[in-house]
Amino acid sequence: MHRVLISDPLSEDGIKPLLEAADTEVIQKPSMEKEELLEEVAKADALIVRSQTQVTKEVLEHGVNLKIVGRAGVGVDNIDLDAATDNGVVVVNAPDGNTISTAEHTMAMLMSMARNIPQAYHSLQQGNWDRKKYVGVELKNKTLGVVGFGRIGRVVTRRAKGHRMNVIAYDPFLTREKAEKAGVEHGTLDEVLAQADFITVHTPLIAATHHLINKDAFAKMKDGARILNCARGGIIEEEALYEALQSGKIAGAALDVFEEEPAINNKLLELPQVVSVPHLGASTVEAQENVAVDVSNDVMEVLRGGNAKQPVNIPSIPEEMQDKLTPYITLSEKLGAFLGSIVRGGLNNINVYYSGELTDVDPTPLTRKVVKSVLQLFVGNRVNDVNSYKIAKDKGIEINEQKTTSTKGFTNLLTVELETDEETRSIGGTLLNGLGARVVRLDGYSVDVIPEGHLISIHHKDQPGAIGRVGSLLAEHDVNIATMQVGRTDIGGAAIMILTIDKEVGPECQEHLAHVEDINRVQYLKL
Repeated sequence: MHRVLISDPLSEDGIKPLLEAADTEVIQKPSMEKEELLEEVAKADALIVRSQTQVTKEVLEHGVNLKIVGRAGVGVDNIDLDAATDNGVVVVNAPDGNTISTAEHTMAMLMSMARNIPQAYHSLQQGNWDRKKYVGVELKNKTLGVVGFGRIGRVVTRRAKGHRMNVIAYDPFLTREKAEKAGVEHGTLDEVLAQADFITVHTPLIAATHHLINKDAFAKMKDGARILNCARGGIIEEEALYEALQSGKIAGAALDVFEEEPAINNKLLELPQVVSVPHLGASTVEAQENVAVDVSNDVMEVLRGGNAKQPVNIPSIPEEMQDKLTPYITLSEKLGAFLGSIVRGGLNNINVYYSGELTDVDPTPLTRKVVKSVLQLFVGNRVNDVNSYKIAKDKGIEINEQKTTSTKGFTNLLTVELETDEETRSIGGTLLNGLGARVVRLDGYSVDVIPEGHLISIHHKDQPGAIGRVGSLLAEHDVNIATMQVGRTDIGGAAIMILTIDKEVGPECQEHLAHVEDINRVQYLKL
């Protein structure tokens, strides 16, 4: 008999598969104190939570019989994934269950903001009948800017087009071909900000999207634009939004989420232009049931010896392949992160080529490492070895894995190639005996670079003085060069320079480098 502990309130209909299973005992104990949770989890084969229970390292270590932790929702911020992996516990979530709920909520917030419905209702409750004060705007023929074109962004788009809105979308993975197929205009972030009458954000909250909509972003918007956030608090810089609303630059905001929740004392709530609710995007009967059903099914599958459909933590490499593949794990991640940091355009294909001794084993675990490290730059740490393929598929990115006989003089060679709608770039790496991971080729140039720390990649013309000018400029910005590698095709032709430096270079220094004579392209990255 499998013992399943449910420590947060869940839909009874959603956990019906568990309740009706003859081989499963369900223990429902929401809102337990820490000591009781530790006591109960020690007897459980599975643990199901929402956002209230904190599944810490201590909890996981007490769960000596735990095989799986299920999160009835999207995020897994309340679960220590590393500890789960260390303890051999599969973690699953339900990323699709609240898509419709959140998309419909976004449209409800959009229309409420456009027609001033909450404000007018509140005024009516106060005994006022003021029709002129709450004149709104129509959605028809207005432009909706969608920042983040994932599952929810696409569903919102279909509903907006039903209101006869024009849609322009931005997403790091969205190519012009994919946008055309979806019936939307493809745009850069700046183009979306400049053209949209309404802007809705549907991105994860990661370092790259924290305060993505900031003071500079508001300055690029139309006067009188309106903005929505039903994704994650922190994507919009709240102080900048407050100033934009106060100045009249932004006509209205619809907010489901805030940087700090509960947002009881948030000054944005004092503004009459703001429509807000307490994080209700996934709060529908159907969504709560859907996520519970999805997680319940995965829990039963794993407890019965099967594979989860929505795992989010790292699986172990099969024992028979560990000796061969384990040394290449770091190299795979570094190559993907290096190339993903410098490639431009919407990603179409991730190609990974293996040669030498690596052709004797199934290198798929390494490919997953590559895909994960590339996607994490755009999607965040929710991407891991297990779900990276699914996320790539959802975003229309094709993954190709190929074994070749060409080793280019190395015992083993791992080559990563990224194809975007703007360019194709490649990087090759190997393991040098006793020296660890090395980048040995970049875009066809031979180099020898340790893929770690602060680096600058520079495409330039092979001319006398080019290297000296770069060194002098970095010195002016108090940046010390640790190592330098230069590769070229022929004398006086195209060349590449890769510098390892002691600290980060800021945007100003990068801008100055880009304008140095004979320099064509400058890209800073940190590994």
